[in-house]
Amino acid sequence: MGKKVKKEVEPPPKDVFDPLLVESKTAATVVLMLSSPEEEVLAKACDALYKFASKADENRVMLLGLGAVEHLYKLISHEDPIVRRNAIMVLGIMASNNDVKKLLRELDVTNSLISQLAPEEDVVIHEFATLCLAHMAVDYTTKIQIFDQGGLEPLVGLLCSPDPDVKKNSLECIYLLVQDFQSHAAVRALNVIPPLLELLKSEYPVIQLLALKTLEEISKDGETRIILGENKGLDCLLQILETNEFSDLHVEALAVLGNCLEDAHTLQLIQQTGGLKKLLSFVEDSTVPDIHKNAAKAITRAAYDSENRKILKEEEVEKCLINLLETDNDGVKVAASEAISAMCENSASKCALGRQGIPRLVQLLSSDNEEVKEAAVTALANLTAASPSNARAAAEADIIEPLVNTLDAQRDGAIANAATALTNLAAQEPFRVNMQSHGVMRALAAPLRSTNSHVQSKAAFAVAAFACDADARTELRNAGGLGPLVELLHSKNNEVRRNACLAVMVCGSDELTAVELCRLGALDILEEINLSIVRKNNYSEAAVENLLNNNLSQKYNRMGYLSSSNIITDGFYDCGQIKPGVKFLSLEELSMQELTDQRAIIFINAKPKERLVLFDLLAFFAIAHLFYRFHCFQYKLRMYIFFYVRKGKVKKEEEKMKEVAQIISKAQDEINPENSHWLPPADLILLDYINDASKTILPLTTTRGQVVALAQFVADKMGGPIERDKLHDFSWELHISEIEFELKSNVVPIGKVKKGTFCHRALLFKVIADRIGIRCTLVRGEYNRAWNEVELVDDSPQGIAGLLLPAKKYIVDLMFEPGFLIKRGSAEADQYKHI
Repeated sequence: MGKKVKKEVEPPPKDVFDPLLVESKTAATVVLMLSSPEEEVLAKACDALYKFASKADENRVMLLGLGAVEHLYKLISHEDPIVRRNAIMVLGIMASNNDVKKLLRELDVTNSLISQLAPEEDVVIHEFATLCLAHMAVDYTTKIQIFDQGGLEPLVGLLCSPDPDVKKNSLECIYLLVQDFQSHAAVRALNVIPPLLELLKSEYPVIQLLALKTLEEISKDGETRIILGENKGLDCLLQILETNEFSDLHVEALAVLGNCLEDAHTLQLIQQTGGLKKLLSFVEDSTVPDIHKNAAKAITRAAYDSENRKILKEEEVEKCLINLLETDNDGVKVAASEAISAMCENSASKCALGRQGIPRLVQLLSSDNEEVKEAAVTALANLTAASPSNARAAAEADIIEPLVNTLDAQRDGAIANAATALTNLAAQEPFRVNMQSHGVMRALAAPLRSTNSHVQSKAAFAVAAFACDADARTELRNAGGLGPLVELLHSKNNEVRRNACLAVMVCGSDELTAVELCRLGALDILEEINLSIVRKNNYSEAAVENLLNNNLSQKYNRMGYLSSSNIITDGFYDCGQIKPGVKFLSLEELSMQELTDQRAIIFINAKPKERLVLFDLLAFFAIAHLFYRFHCFQYKLRMYIFFYVRKGKVKKEEEKMKEVAQIISKAQDEINPENSHWLPPADLILLDYINDASKTILPLTTTRGQVVALAQFVADKMGGPIERDKLHDFSWELHISEIEFELKSNVVPIGKVKKGTFCHRALLFKVIADRIGIRCTLVRGEYNRAWNEVELVDDSPQGIAGLLLPAKKYIVDLMFEPGFLIKRGSAEADQYKHI
């Protein structure tokens, strides 16, 4: 054998660098290594950074500051799978930091991450790419990017991945994406329901929970609910509810079922299989507030459909809702009250809920939780709407006081529905009277000042419901509620304006309130509204008519006409026709003006001042009492002198006399005109006219005879008949001026006028005619002309007994031939009315 020769080791090439093992102890050095061209260095650097970033969020912030994110973004598209995998792992961990997410959005990293979701990629890449996307999908703009870049399809595909982390991350990302409604149709088209139902069988609770949350979101879509039913999804959800081991999933499963209950077909299907009864039983037996809340919300959504309400009524859902009102959780009480409101659309359910639910809802009005109070009063408003039996049940449950108190609630919804409930109860007079005793009108004054249009509308409508009673109108007037009510007439909201017009129309049913409303400008605003085709309504026109009919002074001033149904009462005054835009002053304001050469204001007041009469009586009794005390004092003083009675007795009597003097002084202060409401001076002459007419004219048997007699009576009191040719010589102006000078006022009582022309005589005729029951009108013409029209039936022709002829209209002559009846429309009538 030959001798072995030792083989010599060849030296490395001269241009090859010998391997160098480097041990780095700072993150900054490792970040620098991310720029290395060597794949092994890149892979090891990424691996080291992954371990470092996993430890704490502070480390992720440090790497962000060192610029690691920009390098990693480039590496996730590296050719080497290990480098690419490790870089994605680091980004997946770092993306949990908000600042990192912000930078990744700026770098538009989503498209690169989505490209890593291909089926052939490594499972680890899938895991961390989906993790990074899940972190970023919290932001709305990133959701849009993922959706637009086609990320939804690969994510749905990864739901079938064998790796649970990939499933979890993909599912979380899908859940965030479907919160945007436009993604619902996309996931439905990708057939996401079967894999989601399969994930409900996962051994990992977090995956089951995310699957249920995703189903809850996408089941808000009707077509998705149909697909869910076709894939036996309802059975799967009911099975979860029946399994105690899945108690941590019951709330979410119930939420999905709640969405499914919105469809009448699905609800009917669940009912036929007995699932609805099981569901309601499960809710009643549960002690979890969230389950109660979700169940009540599901019933609310389902009850929006009439067919669903019938099905729920068949299953006696009312009992379940009433029981939920007894829970200690405020959220459950709110949800149950809202469900009751929705079920009220079914008349049978409304009746069933009213019997037992109303007392419990009334108790909730005293809750400290404003949301509970609002939900309860909303339910009560719906229960009492068009339901006299429920209104009685509410009254029996002592609802009135807490309901009135709710008008002062903090939430606008509670105030508006409280006003609605009060309006519902006001339809029955006993309840309306009871509510008035609780100061409901005073309480409604505040909501009228609200800035919320819904509150304004309901408050105005409630005022209209209560203002049919005189006491209620007085209370509103005294509470200062008329001012804000008039302001609502300016509202641009049609409903607010319409209800305000209605309230003004009803409030203007008595003279005091009508006058106050006119003073506040209601009449001017309403007339402006009626000029607009868009803004006017039936109530605005009726409100003007009602205000004028109950404020005859202003009606006659504006329209120059009073109908036979317009009865002139004390306090009426005629100030002539004022120019447009000039404020209509009250009689008190006119009486305070200085004497001018303008037309005299003629007023009517045949009522003596009651307060002065009262003062006379008080003074009489006080003086009588004083004399009585004085004589007693004198008598006891003599007894004191004779029997030496103690001085204390005398002093006591002196004190009593001082008390009497104080009583008289106090009464005088109260009766003092400066301290009392202004009243026009009494016209005792007019009172005598009315009494005389009642004695001499009223007993006449025919209306025609009464009219003629009254015309002659008026003419006699106003200067007698006047010849037509000498009308210009009838110096009534001088006479009126003398009265004004005598009274030092422009305001003249009609009884003082002894020489009156057309306008004075026609007014006096109307006043007396109204008092003794003769129907007549008062019409103003030009140049101080005025006349009265009456309707009379002519006697039947001879030989025709019992024939009732139509009434004819006549103008009553009060000037030239007092008592002569002129046919309306004739030449004589035109001559009487015009110069």
